[in-house]
Amino acid sequence: MNQVELIFVPVPGIGHLVSTTEFAKRLIDRDDRILITILSMKFPFTPTADGYTSFLIASQPQIQLINLPQVEPPSSDLWSSPEYYISLFIDSNIPNVKDTVTKIVSSNSNSNSARVVGLVLDFFCLPMIDVGRELSLPSYVFFTASAGFLGLMLCLPSRHDQIGTEFSESDPESLIPGIVNPVPSSVLPSAVFSKEGGYTSYIKLAQRFRDTKGIIVNTFRELEPYALDSFSDGKTPPIYAVGLVLDLKCPPSPELDGAQRDNIMQWLDDQPPLSVVGHRFLWSLRTPTPTPFADDVLPEGFLDRIKGKGMICNGWAPQVEVLAHKAIGGFVSHCGWNSILESLWHGIPIVTWPIYAEQQLNAFRMVRELGLAVELSLDYRNGADLVMADAIDRAVRRVMDDNEIRKKVKEMGEMAKKAVMDGGSSFISISKLIEDMMGSGKE
Repeated sequence: MNQVELIFVPVPGIGHLVSTTEFAKRLIDRDDRILITILSMKFPFTPTADGYTSFLIASQPQIQLINLPQVEPPSSDLWSSPEYYISLFIDSNIPNVKDTVTKIVSSNSNSNSARVVGLVLDFFCLPMIDVGRELSLPSYVFFTASAGFLGLMLCLPSRHDQIGTEFSESDPESLIPGIVNPVPSSVLPSAVFSKEGGYTSYIKLAQRFRDTKGIIVNTFRELEPYALDSFSDGKTPPIYAVGLVLDLKCPPSPELDGAQRDNIMQWLDDQPPLSVVGHRFLWSLRTPTPTPFADDVLPEGFLDRIKGKGMICNGWAPQVEVLAHKAIGGFVSHCGWNSILESLWHGIPIVTWPIYAEQQLNAFRMVRELGLAVELSLDYRNGADLVMADAIDRAVRRVMDDNEIRKKVKEMGEMAKKAVMDGGSSFISISKLIEDMMGSGKE
């Protein structure tokens, strides 16, 4: 049996690590000739990432984890532009990645071990394409966001060549390949307006997509056919829609207290079917740990008023497990792509309340293009304005009462399940990806 090895380089954020690790598992489940090495970077804001990744792959002998040496992180003052901060952090890790990949390739070639056939890079790690080139290895990007957002990234370089500057919030609606409706500037990611490095970072990354051997997207054809078809332009590398890539076994978050998880699930067990988020609610609230429901976080007497109707937990909740519970009837979500996919899989309609990154664009498309969510806000940005109680009330009542949206979400969830089954669109796409990767020799 001729084994091959892939080297994965994910961004060390929990959302990226979970989907990347789950995708690695999918590959080895489909073809036992594949071995995978994951390179783990030490990110200052995710100190538990190494342990979390180790937990996720503990039962996978074909996946090994290599912890890279810690680098001096960028100044915390630069975090005002997360995209710029992360890009600087990734750049500082390139020498460690190059050194480690070089050692793996050299060791394998000298010992007749598995042939390294490529790098699988996170979106933010695209500058590491040059590491692969120096070692004659092709690079693939594992894109943890939607195909619609990929369409935005792919069109940024040509726009930049024409205009040469960042977006303005007063810009007219944009026609973006892969997105059906004209896109108002208010729902574009904050980074494209940023003069402090976010826009520059996006351009730098966007210019590298077409240097890859293929783009692996965590979506499925039935969800985003228009976007996926738009990439057949002869200029874009092959697109592999392999989703939904989710970890449905709910590994415990390092930040989640086991007793809190049990309390949440017990409370849900006591609620009527499809009742929670309507007159009943579970609210995961991130608050300062020393004073978990301080007066400046919740109004005085609020906890007494919600007894029997609502539960508040401090910090992370076991989201996948919660969404799978029969009591859940709706989900007020920040519209991160993983959360959207989890809600679709379980047939739970969303109320949109985006916060940062590409979440506004996700919310816009879920409501206006796909008809799979109820609008609370499409352009809310972290702390920029207020969402009033009556607007929340209207949106929550609608998501609980709108049987048409609930039906569409359930139908999309069934299509998602079929997509990953034998013969489904994502199953076929992964097969094509493996075939292409196995045929990759030294370039």
